[in-house]
Amino acid sequence: MPVSFVVPDFISVTLGFAVFLAGAQINQRVDVLRRFNIPEPVTGGLLAALILLLLYLLFGMELNFDMESRDFFLVIFFAGIGLNARLSDLISGGKPLFLLIILTLITIIVQNGIGVFGAVLFGYPAKAGVLFGSASLIGGHGTAIAWAPEVATATAMTGTTELGVAVATLGLVLAALIGGPIAKRLVEKNRLTPDHPSEGNTVGLSDQDGLEATNIDHITVMRVLMHLNVAIVLGYVANEAIEAAGLKLPLFVPCLIMGIVIANLRAWIAPNAPPVTRTPSLAMISEFALGAFLAMSLMSLQLWTIADLGLSIVAILTAQTVFTILFVIYVLFPVMGRGYRAAVLAAGFGGFALGATPTAIANMTAVTKRYGPSPIAFVVLPLVSAFFVDIANAVIIQMIVNF
Repeated sequence: MPVSFVVPDFISVTLGFAVFLAGAQINQRVDVLRRFNIPEPVTGGLLAALILLLLYLLFGMELNFDMESRDFFLVIFFAGIGLNARLSDLISGGKPLFLLIILTLITIIVQNGIGVFGAVLFGYPAKAGVLFGSASLIGGHGTAIAWAPEVATATAMTGTTELGVAVATLGLVLAALIGGPIAKRLVEKNRLTPDHPSEGNTVGLSDQDGLEATNIDHITVMRVLMHLNVAIVLGYVANEAIEAAGLKLPLFVPCLIMGIVIANLRAWIAPNAPPVTRTPSLAMISEFALGAFLAMSLMSLQLWTIADLGLSIVAILTAQTVFTILFVIYVLFPVMGRGYRAAVLAAGFGGFALGATPTAIANMTAVTKRYGPSPIAFVVLPLVSAFFVDIANAVIIQMIVNF
């Protein structure tokens, strides 16, 4: 029987920082990780998860992390995405946004088709296929956990929650690993360059920039933090109003919206004020928040939950991964225009389709740090993942479970 330990929140954050720094050190020393754009928190987080797996297998130790602060890092990150969104980007991003919504809908349908076929092939009820499909992959851990009881009721199957969590866990790992190599192939094969190379990175500083060239000081950092805090405070207020109206959205969604409102009102009311949008300080803080969130998320993965499912989960997830890679290279990339932005979105969509929005953004960040900025990609993808996916996913999953 495993011995379980709970790691307090403050120590979990500290370990998350250490894991991120370990990943950064490894990436600096291992050229192949840099060349294939593997994000630093992914390297460190997966290494930590493997160490926890060894502790579990060898000594029966199961570590569980208090993750309260991790979720606040996610809120900071999305508020920063909002502050970076210019009205012109939202307008010009209309067509890519629409196309990405259609491509996401196709992905949800195909993922569930593969999931249902795989479930039947390995002796599971057909309706359990949603847990091998979009409920756990494009939906992530939260959606898998939410729908597992529905699947259990419809199929009289036990262990649905464990199944959904295991698929979501492996999907997150795969998502973190495929985005960078996809973008490398597309960018270098097609000799792509950024559409507006002079623009600053939305998240993270370019690998070519030294800190001395970025004009970051305590004033610029404090200015950005103040605007982030205002966006988050207003986001909390908006979230209360949304819940009072009977709707339920993740907290980061209203914070992202408030960031967009603040940034564009500020540009209209005080156009000559010191900049906040797309400044090196905001890019650095956004990367810090995303890196901390992703490092903590990956280091807390309980990889031993996957082992019990054996061949079935490996075979079905292999099929899902192959579909995702082929889809983003041969469908999404051409449909989105075959340009640099399409390549960045391909990296992000690979992370989003198998994992979660933060994984997608981390993939895109690693790509843009190496090759150059693509601001609209960082606006379009979170809008799809924050608003559209949960609704479309819920409708399709409900149809399959009730069929």
